Amino acid sequence: MATKKVVPAVKKVVAKSDVLGKADLIANVAKVNAISKVKSEEVVNSVIEFIAESLAKGQNFQIIGFGAFKIAQRKARTGRNPKTGADIKIKASKAVRFAVGSKLKAAVNGEKK
Repeated sequence: MATKKVVPAVKKVVAKSDVLGKADLIANVAKVNAISKVKSEEVVNSVIEFIAESLAKGQNFQIIGFGAFKIAQRKARTGRNPKTGADIKIKASKAVRFAVGSKLKAAVNGEKK
């Protein structure tokens, strides 16, 4: 008679992500300012929209100590299709760059500024 092999139950371990998102920002703004999450979401969305609209108009956006969002121009260039090896033309485009501010850099490095 064959015995049944008993396999112990495996616990699923759900690791908390190291990446915080917009929902975390909204919750923190609501908590710190003692406002509802709905109002907090409106505030966060308006800030994000303002930054995006400014960049779309070609204006750089800077928060002293935190950092600066800047528009960078990418020139048109020739690339290569990795699947076929054929040359392809890549159009000129704009990209957003972020330069870290001194206070943010110090905070990340555990320094006091």
